[in-house]
Amino acid sequence: MHAWPASEVPALPGQGRDLRIHDTATEGLVTLDPGPVARIYVCGITPYDATHIGHAATYNAFDLVQRVWLDTKRQVHYVQNVTDVDDPLLERATRDDIDWAALAEKETALFREDMTALRMLPPRHYIGAVEAIPGIIPLVERLRDAGAAYELEGDVYFSVEADPHFGEVSRLDAAAMRLLSAERGGDPERAGKKNPLDPMLWMAAREGEPSWDGGSLGRGRPGWHIECVAIALDHLGMGFDVQGGGSDLVFPHHEMGASHAQALSGEFPFAKAYVHAGMVALDGEKMSKSKGNLVFVSTLRRDGVDPAAIRLALLAHHYRADWEWTDQVLEEALARLGRWRAAVSRPDGPPAEALVEEIREALAEDLDAPAALRAVDRWAARQQEQGGTDEGAPGVVSRAVDALLGVAL
Repeated sequence: MHAWPASEVPALPGQGRDLRIHDTATEGLVTLDPGPVARIYVCGITPYDATHIGHAATYNAFDLVQRVWLDTKRQVHYVQNVTDVDDPLLERATRDDIDWAALAEKETALFREDMTALRMLPPRHYIGAVEAIPGIIPLVERLRDAGAAYELEGDVYFSVEADPHFGEVSRLDAAAMRLLSAERGGDPERAGKKNPLDPMLWMAAREGEPSWDGGSLGRGRPGWHIECVAIALDHLGMGFDVQGGGSDLVFPHHEMGASHAQALSGEFPFAKAYVHAGMVALDGEKMSKSKGNLVFVSTLRRDGVDPAAIRLALLAHHYRADWEWTDQVLEEALARLGRWRAAVSRPDGPPAEALVEEIREALAEDLDAPAALRAVDRWAARQQEQGGTDEGAPGVVSRAVDALLGVAL
């Protein structure tokens, strides 16, 4: 599967700072020192509907991670998946009387268009669940043969007891885990499981649903968590720098994925930091496909909204915050974009070197994009009020905003 085209990242004078970021597993800030190549895995979409603002906010957060690392002169090895076969996709395809593979292809193409418009840097590897199946099967077989998985009526389940570190990502108690498992695709009530929390690794073929030859596993399709583990281990290996996604993935997805990988490898940890973006609400409720309270990026674009303004609306909120999308949020972003573009359109302005360092400092401290935006606001206000004599300043600001914040002025 191919990703989307990369926008050019302008080179800036000097060098950025190492990133301090909030790690869910330790519940505190950690300073990441990836070495010359930074490795990041971000969980992708299940393509049964268009990209909404909540998705965009999540991918914007990890785009900032990439940009901070690139500014430190590191290479970035970024991997993202597409869950292009899963229950919600199959249910939507049945509802709309459309082939499930065609639906996945259509919505993935639209996602690429949205990411391109928003200037999100693409992953080096963009991998669909279906194309990953040949690599998933041997992992499930290894877990089963090692006693870390078991069969139940043809399905294969992972035993959470096989990983002594299970629970260390989310730090939830068993009752909370069981509740979230039921809400987020698990089946804790199924009879015969060794532990109600045990997640499915391989689902035996169901009538009317797609399935693949699973070798000794029989025909079927992979579970959700093992998909990401197989892709991450194949392209990044154990101990990569950041496992990213929305906060709704902390449990069960990231918890289970970590345990799968740790049981397979005998190593710990799966990722050095688990980083999660907050949820975006509309009309007082979390924006989600199941609720249908969505603002789509593609709809905003069709309505003529500048993608740079959409991105500024996202950047105005700290990535870990839960916040609400409103007309006012977009109006403020449009106004800010107008002020910034007017400021950099002049031939000279106030010196910009200190501003570049302010942006770098803000982003290096847990991706504080709102602080970075306020710094650019102050420079634009000085430009408006008193101008300046530095002929290169507007160009420096424009390049810095593009390179570090992903906003083209």
